[in-house]
Parts: sequence; structure tokens; C-alpha cells
Amino acid sequence: MIVSQIESRLDKNLFSYIIRKTEYAGHATVLAQEAVDEGVDVVCAIGGDGTVNEVGRALINTKTALAIIPSGSGNGLARHLHIPLDPISAIELINECTIRKMDYGIINLHPFFCTCGVGFDAFISEKFAKSKVRGPITYIENVLRNGLNYNPETYDIDMVSETEEHIVQKAFLIACGNASQYGNNFYITPQASVRDGLLDVTIIRPFTLIDVPQMAIHMMGGTLDDDSHMSTYRCKSLSIYRQQPGVIHYDGDPAEAASEIEIAIVPKGLLCVCPKDEGMLDVAETVQNAIVEQLRLAQMRSEELIKLNRRNNRLIREQTQRNTKKLREETKKLLKKIKK
Repeated sequence: MIVSQIESRLDKNLFSYIIRKTEYAGHATVLAQEAVDEGVDVVCAIGGDGTVNEVGRALINTKTALAIIPSGSGNGLARHLHIPLDPISAIELINECTIRKMDYGIINLHPFFCTCGVGFDAFISEKFAKSKVRGPITYIENVLRNGLNYNPETYDIDMVSETEEHIVQKAFLIACGNASQYGNNFYITPQASVRDGLLDVTIIRPFTLIDVPQMAIHMMGGTLDDDSHMSTYRCKSLSIYRQQPGVIHYDGDPAEAASEIEIAIVPKGLLCVCPKDEGMLDVAETVQNAIVEQLRLAQMRSEELIKLNRRNNRLIREQTQRNTKKLREETKKLLKKIKK
């Protein structure tokens, strides 16, 4: 569906284009790097934050800009950048082709554009990556199934900005945001900006079951500063030390890492096709995006049903033709016997 919308909606007077499909994990990076080598002006990622990360990492510190047509399960960066979730509107934004510089982050040499972290969110990213079914419901199921049994670690943290700050903290998770949210409008670093040259850091301390509803409300409302279990900071880089190696995540993709974790921001290192506004949406925009998302899912389900009906109709037609042919052959045989 998106491919046909590109073919019908993309401005051919501005762009000539090639659509390439990925065939394996990491393939988007290879394709994007080839585009950079060929001097392509814009590479568009069609997918979620994982696909955006694969494409974006090949475009950092180059003259090739990133565009996004969101079609993932969370679409955290697209939502933060106010890129429409509706493919037609996203294509119209590409036609405007307003290119802006944005920051990106690095965690243990892995580039990220939205969020990264250590602790429970990384643990869940690993579980989510192994799930056969993706989407917000699967993510929430993993959180509910594993949240209360998760054993928080103690972290030694050094943050560097204009001054240095040292913290030793037992934490449920430590999240670093270049952008404001994980996806699906769950704001983990609600005040983050991709243009301020800073990382926003949220530390969530251990909590009990009774605290969960209020924390969820704060995350959805972008009011983490009002929650007593959460602390927020801003810095240019930070070092995190833990007792043993484990998993980290960058833009929702898990990776194994050593006990020492280095995170830093790279200011204005990526060109991106996006609106001027960024960050948290107001209530009306949030509701509108939710409606668009549901319509998109309904459209996808309708397309699947149409394909299934077409397949079933084809099978019925083929079976009918076989039955008709068989009936004709048997009729001919019967007529021959009658003549005899």
C-alpha cells in the first residue's frame, strides 16, 4: 500500500527514486551507505525506530538527509519530530523537503537517534525482540509479566556537562533521550530536544505495585518530574558502571555490553527531513494521531482480508474449473457407454 502511495504521491518534478526492500537485519544500513556513496540527496526509512536506526547510522556526518515514513510498532522518533503517521501526509512532508540538522547519540559505539538505556527497558527490549508478534500490546504484556520480578541493579554514574556530577543509585532503569519518548507517546525524557546538544537522562528508582498506575500516568502525560520515584538530568555525556556485563538498548534494539557503558551526544550530526516543531504533542494532536494510527491498522487489516478473499476466490475458481472438467470427462464417458 505504501509503495503505491509513493508512486502516486511523490513529486516526480523534485525526485527520481528507487525503492529497495531489506532482506536481513542490517541490510538497511548497507543500502543507505550505497546511497551515500552514490551522492543521493535523501534516503527514506519506511518502518519503525529500528529501521530508522539502521538507515540513520549510515547517514550521520554526511550530506545525505534522512526521511521517514512511519510504519513501525512505536515510531518514537517520528512522533517526536511531528512526522505524520499517515503515509500520504508523510510523503507530502517529503515533497516539501525542508531539511534540518539534528543531534544523535552514541552508546558504546552504537549510534541512536531516539533513546537508549540500561536496566529494565533494555531487558524488555531483549524480550520484545524475541517476540513473534510486535506492537504496543506485546510490549505491555512483557512489561507486566516481568516488571515485578525484575531485580534492579546499583549503578555508579558520572555525568558531564558544564560541570561534573557523580551519582551512586540503585535504579530500575536509566534512560537517555535525544528525543522525548520510547514510542506510542510514552514519554521517558519529555523535555528532550534533538537540537539542543544535550542528553536528557531519567533515572527510575525501585517502586512497588501500587506505584505503577501513577507512574504510567506521568509517562503518558509527560510529567515525570512530578513523580517521586524519578529523577531527571541533562548532560553532554555520561559514564555508567555496573557490577557485571549485561544488555543495553539503542532505539529499542538490544545489545550485550560490558560493565562500563559510555554515552554521549553528537550535536547536529544528522540531516533530517522534518517539521520545525518537535517534542510533546498537545492533547488534540495526540488524539488525532491515535485516530490516524487506528485507521492505519484498520486499513492494513482490510487489505489483508481483501488479499485473503482474492486468494480464496482464486482457489474456489480453480476448484470449480477442475470439477467442471472432470464432470465433462465423465459425461463423455457415459455418453459413449450409452451409444454402445
